[in-house]
Amino acid sequence: MKKKLLIISAATLLLALANRSFGQAPNLGTAANFALFSTNGAVSNTGISQITGNVGTNNGSSTAFGNVNGVMHDMDGVSGSAPASTDVLSAYNQLNFTKATVFPAPLLGNGQVLTAGVDSIASAATLNMGLTLDGQGHSNAVFIIKITGSLSTNASAKVYLINQAMACNVYWVVEGLVSMASGTTMRGTIIANNAAINMGTGDTLEGRALSIAGAVSVSGVLVYTPIGCGSPLLMGPAAPNMGAAACYAIFSSGGAVTNTGITNVTGDVGTNTGACTGFSASNVTGTIHPGPDGSTAQCASDLLTAYNYLHTLPVDIELLYPAQLGNNLVLTPHTYYMGGAATLTDTLILNAEGSANAVFVLLINGALTTSTYAKVKLINGALAKNVYWVMEGAVTINNYSIINGTLISHSGALGAVNTGVVLNGQALTTGGAVTTDAITAGAPSIPGNCTTVGIHESNPANTAAANIFPNPFNGVATIVLQNNLSFEGTEFKLYNVMGEEVMNILLTNQSTTLNMSQMPKGIYFYELINQARKVQTGKLISQ
Repeated sequence: MKKKLLIISAATLLLALANRSFGQAPNLGTAANFALFSTNGAVSNTGISQITGNVGTNNGSSTAFGNVNGVMHDMDGVSGSAPASTDVLSAYNQLNFTKATVFPAPLLGNGQVLTAGVDSIASAATLNMGLTLDGQGHSNAVFIIKITGSLSTNASAKVYLINQAMACNVYWVVEGLVSMASGTTMRGTIIANNAAINMGTGDTLEGRALSIAGAVSVSGVLVYTPIGCGSPLLMGPAAPNMGAAACYAIFSSGGAVTNTGITNVTGDVGTNTGACTGFSASNVTGTIHPGPDGSTAQCASDLLTAYNYLHTLPVDIELLYPAQLGNNLVLTPHTYYMGGAATLTDTLILNAEGSANAVFVLLINGALTTSTYAKVKLINGALAKNVYWVMEGAVTINNYSIINGTLISHSGALGAVNTGVVLNGQALTTGGAVTTDAITAGAPSIPGNCTTVGIHESNPANTAAANIFPNPFNGVATIVLQNNLSFEGTEFKLYNVMGEEVMNILLTNQSTTLNMSQMPKGIYFYELINQARKVQTGKLISQ
């Protein structure tokens, strides 16, 4: 009987510990949306800091932040700062009334490991070297560290999370100044009661820095609100229906399209007004439309529809300094707005947070220019096909830049896409010229109903000599001759990348299906010859 009682008591204790460890996370309310916040104090930055989450104060001002991946709330009352102030105090009270069961020494870190629960230090504390928070396999493990005094960190101190511990379940309650030395990496939500929070150069905080009464100061830091624990899954807006415009890599509804140098394109190239010149069929996997035709007319119509949809999307976040776009700024799936001409310098990072279908829309009320070697970097599942840039002005992509996404310039020229540019996407304009010079461009996701054939080598009024599909092909490809060719006596020649002829077929019917199963995967070039005249060339890809 005594043994049974011991077992029951042990089970009851374990259940109580489990509830204590995993059930005490406070409700942050609207404060959960803030990366940096003070109820009563200034919030300031020096240097280039990367912030994901709202920034603000209920009594003071926010200064010198540059572009923030969040909304700025400075004394804006019920629209942001007032409810956040109330919710920070409420969360503090919830945390402050938790009962501690573990009492670590004031010197934290140095390889120390803490498990879930409520820890209390009855004095000032210092974090040195590494502190590990071990979730012991529980993603809902909650860590509450209460410090009756100030909290400081030594240079390059680190908080590590292992065994499913999550930053969204870590809370630091500090009754004094929080001061982080340079190079510190912190995890969790920090709430300082009646004191300031200072973050040094190179610090990283996966969490939040919230002060009930005190300034929040950062200098060249990375701060981002944690995901998980019921935080919303960011997907951005619904992607537009590009229609026929999805088939084009380079297109203008209202101007000439001109190329110089060796430009490689995957997707159609064309214009609905003027002429398209300078592109070589051997370097274009798609149709080159030398002038307006039915396809370009449909593309122009569908492009305008897509633009109108994107242009009228509700804005989530305004980037207040469009001339400072880039500089390693990290953006998450949202609709962003910039109120003037933008300059992309260095690197812009698009973070899908693990959602491969997440959509990014950047609306620029002006022109877009990039520096040389500018980069748009995709991380954590972000895909070029889900990135849309909409400019109310001209676009200039400078040499050797790497751009991901679909560029849509409204009634402005895609004035120059310069030497060495890699565009993993499309360059489209509803009006204005497009000029390219020795670039690589590819439509990010070409629908299966797009025609991918070679150049119309006759005058712009004529149609293609033949359609060859599918392209890329897998085992078989079909050639359909147009009515302007004789169905007999047309020769199809196929060459590998070394220029060696690997197939020579005499076409005797309007439609011919070729067995290409013996072709290794790779790129091939073809010629169609009719009556001793080369009528079409292009590129085919074997998958």
